[in-house]
Amino acid sequence: MTAAARPAPEEDTAPRPALLRLLGALDGALITVGATVGTGIFLTTSDIARRLPHSGLILLLWAAGGLFALAGALSYSELGTMFPRAGGQYHFLKEAYGRLWGFLFGWTSFLVIMTCGISAIAVGFGEYLGAFIPLFAPDSELLSVALGGIHWTVRGPQLAGALAIAGLTAVNLLGVREGAVVQNAVTGLKILALVGLVAIGLVLPAHAASGWWVPHPPGSLAAGVGLGLVAVLWTYDGWYVLTFSAGEIRRPERNLPRGLVLGVLVVTVLYLGINWVYLRALDPEALARSPRVAEAAAAALLGPGAARAVSVVILLSMFGCLAANVLCCARIYQPMAEDGVFFRALARIDPRHHTPSTSLLAQGILAGVLALSGTYAELYTMVVFAGVLFHAATGAAVFVLRRRRPDLPRPTRAWGYPWLTGAFVAGCLALTVLTLVQAPVQSLIGLVLVASGLPAYAWWSRAR
Repeated sequence: MTAAARPAPEEDTAPRPALLRLLGALDGALITVGATVGTGIFLTTSDIARRLPHSGLILLLWAAGGLFALAGALSYSELGTMFPRAGGQYHFLKEAYGRLWGFLFGWTSFLVIMTCGISAIAVGFGEYLGAFIPLFAPDSELLSVALGGIHWTVRGPQLAGALAIAGLTAVNLLGVREGAVVQNAVTGLKILALVGLVAIGLVLPAHAASGWWVPHPPGSLAAGVGLGLVAVLWTYDGWYVLTFSAGEIRRPERNLPRGLVLGVLVVTVLYLGINWVYLRALDPEALARSPRVAEAAAAALLGPGAARAVSVVILLSMFGCLAANVLCCARIYQPMAEDGVFFRALARIDPRHHTPSTSLLAQGILAGVLALSGTYAELYTMVVFAGVLFHAATGAAVFVLRRRRPDLPRPTRAWGYPWLTGAFVAGCLALTVLTLVQAPVQSLIGLVLVASGLPAYAWWSRAR
């Protein structure tokens, strides 16, 4: 047989492993709820009440936050149905502004934004778990190492968080369906528990004097509203995570928008209901004095023993949030590696389970190390500013792509364009300004971390 007649090697003709489209609209909605509802709703209202002790304005801020998230979900729905691939924002930014901008988002997500977010959620979960399992108690010191002038201590919540990350990573390695089943089950329980708390809180007699018409205290109303809105918007953060798994959604032109919008609506209703209960249990002055507002409200309505039941709900909430983020965020790095602008090994898709196995492992290892080191909080605050800028750029991508590539198929068009989309972008820009004013040093350091991706991009581009 001549060389020309020889058959091609088997590996050249065999189909490459690919991600499987196994997620439906209900999966998408539960992932959106799971990724959004973490601890913020159980804590944030106290911070808002200190700046804005007025019941009506507090509820208006939570409604405004829901409208902001909905405007973002509608904008991301158009982009996600145009580019229904794993990676979400990576593709949206790449297609609108060029490969560099998609890379910078993915680079910062891997180093800090997503991995530190996962670490923070995991350690927070560990702190609440410590109330039930003494080994993980916040004051338990499990390991202490001193090397030169460096002292490293691992406490119970850090170990619990690292173990939770490892366990959820292992489940997600088995397949997207397996990961979604765990996430959906925990989020379903979380929703039922929150609905139960709202129902009980609304049926019981109100405990607090009405704060609806309390005059605003001396000071700037605009400043109170602005800072309160920042806290609300961070509590809604996570509504976009489903787009990272767009490559595994069945009929993404239909199910992706439904999952995003339905999930945001459920979150908004839950947040408004829970805050209504807070305001029935505690007046704005008492809210401002209660950093763990959910437990304080439960104790006021049902007695001291109810606070422990709320701790169980918070534990469920945090674990569901962690499960959703572990499931979706690893999908950012696999397409980057496939494009040749990231570690090549991260492009691997497991041929048996059809999961981005190496990306999942890399994400799990880095997030686990950050959880054990205790440095995640410092790192995360440094990239808050950059993270909001990426959202503003992604919202603006709807305008850019409609102008530059009008002929691209758009199975879903952003409802309310250009006004709602423009309002979303303007809200993100306003949030960046407030963040820069509140934390200028951390914001500038965050921009330096983003800029550190420039030499890395140049190296990978040259190699590619």
